[in-house]
Amino acid sequence: MKAIDPIILTLILLVPLAGAVLVALAPDRAKLPNWIALLTSLLTFVLTLHLPAHFIAGQRGFQFEVNIPWIESPAICYHVGVDGLSLWLIVLVGLLAPIGVVASWNAIHTRRKVFYSLFLVQQTAMFGVFVALDLMLYYGFWELSLVPMAILIAMYGRKDGTKAALKFFLFTFIPSAPLLVAILWLYARTHTFNFSELQYQTASGVLPASALSWCALAFLFAFAVKVPVFPLHGWLADTYNEAPVALAMVVAGKLGLYSMLRFHVGLFPAQARAMAPLLIVLAVIGILYGACLALVQRDYWRLMAFAALSHLSLIVLAIYGLTFMGWSGAVYQLLSHGVVDGAIFLLLGALEIRYATSTIASYGGLAAKLPRTVTIFVIATLAMIGLPMLSGFIGEFVIFSSTFALVSRAAAIAAALGVILGAAYMLSLVQRLFYGPESALVSSKPAHDLRIGELAILTPLVVLMLVMGLAPSLWLNAIQTGVHPPLIKNNVIVSGACAAATYEAPSLVATPELAAKCESLQEAQR
Repeated sequence: MKAIDPIILTLILLVPLAGAVLVALAPDRAKLPNWIALLTSLLTFVLTLHLPAHFIAGQRGFQFEVNIPWIESPAICYHVGVDGLSLWLIVLVGLLAPIGVVASWNAIHTRRKVFYSLFLVQQTAMFGVFVALDLMLYYGFWELSLVPMAILIAMYGRKDGTKAALKFFLFTFIPSAPLLVAILWLYARTHTFNFSELQYQTASGVLPASALSWCALAFLFAFAVKVPVFPLHGWLADTYNEAPVALAMVVAGKLGLYSMLRFHVGLFPAQARAMAPLLIVLAVIGILYGACLALVQRDYWRLMAFAALSHLSLIVLAIYGLTFMGWSGAVYQLLSHGVVDGAIFLLLGALEIRYATSTIASYGGLAAKLPRTVTIFVIATLAMIGLPMLSGFIGEFVIFSSTFALVSRAAAIAAALGVILGAAYMLSLVQRLFYGPESALVSSKPAHDLRIGELAILTPLVVLMLVMGLAPSLWLNAIQTGVHPPLIKNNVIVSGACAAATYEAPSLVATPELAAKCESLQEAQR
């Protein structure tokens, strides 16, 4: 299996793309597009498991790296690689793909070829964002991720998909224009799109500080909208309310938060530290604002949208605390959020298929009729609100402890209040959906509990929530290899890669060349 190490990332990118082509060419009859999409997504997931199986924990730098010249001028390369920061996020995207196919199995009845083709193209784009180490390659995948999402929301929206798709596209596409300008400016000054080389160049002090600040702001703006960070969340609720379940699971958080870690703080450590106080305040506001709005929602998709705003803001708080433990907790919480939300979205989608509504007040008394559904929903809810021994607890605990001890006690206390509110709106949702008197809608509809296919997907997710809560080191060992918040040494801000090389563990630096560059950089800055 080691023989495929040089091509594994290329396979992960190409298999869903090949599946999309196959779905587009296959006849749209029976469930053929569904089966092709399911088999493709399962094969891709198996390929992603090769990465943690052969990843060398403790080894700094990128693994499974491929760097092939693509375009001579400008110097764009097919440069991909994985480290502890991106490793488990790639596996998470691979895991969510078959869940999305199963969630869409009985929900998508028309133009299934279009739906599953674009869904698989979306998977390729997300993988590309996580593995790209050439900034133009990254930008191509970043833009590609917007197009299938917008088209599918417009085509399959529940009530007004076109309006929601337009809002989503404009909110996320317009900030990409200054991002592209910033990338091209960096290339004009450094003559490279290579991420590692750009890290050195931006930390070296040779680029104009004022222009670099504007460049960093352009990166941050694009990523903050994609997360979204308060108050740039205007697209989120409508998108959750209209998007098919398979897309709602991946629409928020992952790409933006990863990009903040990798390309904002990673490339612009001094500018990120300068912006950190503002972003910490916005994150705390987002935590409380999202939780308060979730408490008063009447539609469970809108409730989940504002819950996502609250939970993702907690991860933003951890990122811009700029601490090693905070970053570790942020990545872990992002993984837990993906697993838990995948289960909850699948369950809520199943309820909507059975009862044709997402209005919370229409439900009630489902527990007696759907025992398997309520059992898994309660477990996922407890994981989401951070019950000890479940996945959500680990990330929250690490984030709160690092924030309280190293960043801001006031921010940690305010964020903890948001978690309390989170328990209130999620437990209230459980009570209103599954308990109390049986509603007229529930009484009038036949009871159909989870099917075999749904159980086959949900059971591993429940097991994963438990294992992540009991054995976090299985994930954290690799994650902590890839997180390098910028350090201050002798009043000098040091980029993450150079911090790892010179201050954290010089013996584990990715290359001797990087160590030499970092050492000379420190001497020059002193």
